[in-house]
Amino acid sequence: MNNNLKRELTSRQMQMIAIGGTIGVGLFMGATSTIKWTGPSVLLAYAIAGVFVFLIMRALGEMVYIYPDTGSFAKFANDYIHPSFSFVTAGSSIFNWIIVGMSEVIAVGSYFKFWWPDLPSWIPGLAVVVILLAANLVSVKMFGEFEFWFAAVKVVTIILMIIAGLGLILFGIGNNFNPIGISHLWDHGGFFTGGFSGFFFALSIVFGSYIGIELIGITAGETKDPQKNIVKAINSVVWRILIFYIGSIFIIVTVYPWDEVNQIGSPFVATFAKVGITSAATIINFVVITAAMSGCNSGIFSTSRMLYTLSKQKQISQIFYKTNKNGVPHIAVIAVSIGIFLGIILDITLPLILGKDTNIFVYVFSAGVLPGMVPWFAILISHINFRKREQIKDHPFKMPFAPVSNIITIIMLIAVVIGMLFNSETRVSVIIGMIFILIISLYAFIKKP
Repeated sequence: MNNNLKRELTSRQMQMIAIGGTIGVGLFMGATSTIKWTGPSVLLAYAIAGVFVFLIMRALGEMVYIYPDTGSFAKFANDYIHPSFSFVTAGSSIFNWIIVGMSEVIAVGSYFKFWWPDLPSWIPGLAVVVILLAANLVSVKMFGEFEFWFAAVKVVTIILMIIAGLGLILFGIGNNFNPIGISHLWDHGGFFTGGFSGFFFALSIVFGSYIGIELIGITAGETKDPQKNIVKAINSVVWRILIFYIGSIFIIVTVYPWDEVNQIGSPFVATFAKVGITSAATIINFVVITAAMSGCNSGIFSTSRMLYTLSKQKQISQIFYKTNKNGVPHIAVIAVSIGIFLGIILDITLPLILGKDTNIFVYVFSAGVLPGMVPWFAILISHINFRKREQIKDHPFKMPFAPVSNIITIIMLIAVVIGMLFNSETRVSVIIGMIFILIISLYAFIKKP
């Protein structure tokens, strides 16, 4: 039986997959958390995190250019660090994306209550899992097309929000034509309103918001003309994401005083409403549903490919190495979808245990943050050894300033994790992530794959 995957993803789909993987529900609904900790300086936090994420992506890109394999960073960890570390890396990525998928199906159920308050939240969640399962089983091209349009909805919404915000700031459109200006960036306590600790806490969360950008590496084995398209995707996606994140956050902290943002609900809804779009809440609710479906879609794709890679390396059951006639690892896709479906079970049972007012989405989503960062460590460490071992001359896509940039980025990521431990709002999620990584590490080294 031919168990090879098919190269059907286009450059257009790859770039949107990478953008869609990082621009999610967190930006649309969770921007107020980082703003409340550090005020307008959150803009600097996104810029700093963006620089380090760019370096991570260039390290990944340099290796993928030579070896464009599915589940790339897990394979690189296997080849350039140790098979056990590969297992931990892939396992952490699987854990993170299943958690993301579970949290997103939970979110979808709550968003549908905007239109149908009495609708049981598990019904739309189940519908999403079934639809995305079917799309992922058909072909990787179908997954790519779904993800392209999901990401396009998010991108268009952010661009329109930036345009509307600039209209308020520069021309006063929606404010009786009295330009708002940019004084909110330093009024109300200055640019760094939370001091160093507040800024560092926000920086930690901002790093977490970029998790998913490494999805480009997972798509490498199923991309047409991988060298050309991967270079193009990595070079363009980072600055595009920076524009979307920094651009939208700039609008929020400029149009509204930073200390009032948490009182206006969704800043996106408020900005559209302010310029006269009366159906803003309905529009943003639809957009957030597509963002949630995008996260779930990415979870099914990436996690199934990680299972496929582990199976190919004979680190787990060979059943996940099987592909259907469309070149899709169908057993892995079905297994992941069942895992994500557990999110619906948690959505039903946890409120009965913890209370009806419990925010199940936050409980579930936050647990995957630290495991989601493990692939970044794997990429940076693998790249150092890749450079030592391969000695490739005239590489057209080298990571700048390596290996010094690798070491600095690793130190920064460690500092971010430490910062999350000192923050009471993120401490529990980091501890859960540490426990998972410890368990899977013990299993990997005892098993010695």
